[in-house]
Amino acid sequence: MVELRLGPLLRYTGGSSATVWVETSRPCTAEVRCADGAAGTTATFQIAGHHYALVEVTGLTAGTSTAYEVLLDDTRVWPPPGSPASEIRLPGGEQPLRVAFGSCRWAAPPADGQDPAGPDALDTLAARLAADPAAERPDVLLLLGDQVYADETSPATQRRLAARRDPEEPPGSEVADYEEYTWLYHESWLDPEVRWLLSTVPSLMIFDDHDVIDDWNTSASWLADMRATPWWRERVLSGLMSYWVHQHLGNLSPAELAADPLYAAVREVPDGTDALRAFACRADAEPASVRWSYRRDFGRVRVLMVDSRAARVLAEDERAMLDPGEARWLRTQALDAPDSCDHLLIGTSLPWLLPHLVHDAEGWSAALCRGEKGPRWARIGERLRRGADLEHWAAFPRSFEALTDLIAEAGSGPGAPASVLVLSGDVHHAYVAEPSWPAGSGPDARALQLTCSPVHNSVPRSMRLGFRFGWSRLAQVVGRAVAGHGKVPRPSIDWHRTGGPWFGNQLMTLTLRGRAAELRLEQARAEPGGGARLVTVEEVRITRAGDR
Repeated sequence: MVELRLGPLLRYTGGSSATVWVETSRPCTAEVRCADGAAGTTATFQIAGHHYALVEVTGLTAGTSTAYEVLLDDTRVWPPPGSPASEIRLPGGEQPLRVAFGSCRWAAPPADGQDPAGPDALDTLAARLAADPAAERPDVLLLLGDQVYADETSPATQRRLAARRDPEEPPGSEVADYEEYTWLYHESWLDPEVRWLLSTVPSLMIFDDHDVIDDWNTSASWLADMRATPWWRERVLSGLMSYWVHQHLGNLSPAELAADPLYAAVREVPDGTDALRAFACRADAEPASVRWSYRRDFGRVRVLMVDSRAARVLAEDERAMLDPGEARWLRTQALDAPDSCDHLLIGTSLPWLLPHLVHDAEGWSAALCRGEKGPRWARIGERLRRGADLEHWAAFPRSFEALTDLIAEAGSGPGAPASVLVLSGDVHHAYVAEPSWPAGSGPDARALQLTCSPVHNSVPRSMRLGFRFGWSRLAQVVGRAVAGHGKVPRPSIDWHRTGGPWFGNQLMTLTLRGRAAELRLEQARAEPGGGARLVTVEEVRITRAGDR
């Protein structure tokens, strides 16, 4: 009998359709049946001995909700007995749009019931929604990177690795190939609460470094060092292949899937492994030939999810966060059809605006690595860049300024959105930062950096102290002195922190109603008698209904 191995994950929702992702135990026909009569069916495809399907469900109605079930070869396999119903809800009409987001979820189950990282924010959200079906829920969940940790595996995964190969040989306790990547996704998405949550709340995803390896694509010299190892090629190809299957496919609309030659290729043959591997080889060798970024529109809310890892240009004299084609794509999408959106959301795993000390340190390191102070300082700059993770937008100064200019342009003029919001994670704390432009050059829209991380991970005391100091006035003075050593010019804008820093396992939620926008930060807190709940830490009104 065919079994449901992983999923279902509700991914795309829009118009009158949705997509539902599953992994099965063998080839079969996957079907989704909804209580209101909407349905979809498709055959599975095979990658590296695993079987997957992305079912397009049609016949849905905007502004409604319907329960669904999953069948494999006509046998019902979801929902399991005793589980709450999984539903497909399509936003529509005058209903507000709620967008929850966060990043960095280390999914290892706690040992002996004691979780050193504290309660998982996604688990806690799932428990709240399951307990009260009428509770306010997100319309979409944006997962902004580090959905899996290929380089920081759990004790349970390490035992499986040791049973399969010699852990003394590189990459040791990290994952090595596609099969081992599937273990990470199973460990993360088979968590019962998270499994149900992802079956009933649509999700958008983008990778960050730990989905492949810490500091992925930090610099040209970093990449050269990795390519010199005997294990890196299989690791990066498997990372890209597993990301395409588990995360990227579900980011695409049915129309985009229908036009995707790779999706057609893997479904046309009994085993699509070779086609997907060839794609991953090209993506690794020629990053500009592949686009992982994508756009989603929810009525008058536009979401641009930006690849800030694989699309980089690493040559020191041309260094950029986005290659030219990717930068053109982002600009085109951000400026497309003025007056067509009330809110522009730019999802990038790495924050645009950082604590001033960190921003200046990254610009200083980039200047040293370009050779501004000579070869010796260039070597020092590279060691600092790798050791301190100095690789955010600020470490690509021209890209930082280009994004700054784009935000100002997209938020200006007749028909401009009420807000342009940059949503990020990565830095294991949450904050709100607001930029200010020189007089007369800023946008009409309100622009903010909204950073929320982690969903579930530990935050050492040293990191908390460091980031608190990084936001201080003294740190700002130190940062300018550091930048002066590298002859780094001041950025074209200034910014200040308007909220945070907050530390803990947390989620931010935007509620968007017409041109009004509100932000809520919630943290998962352990309860004295066991269990956990989400506690509202901060609520912020970003824009009002009457804002132009």
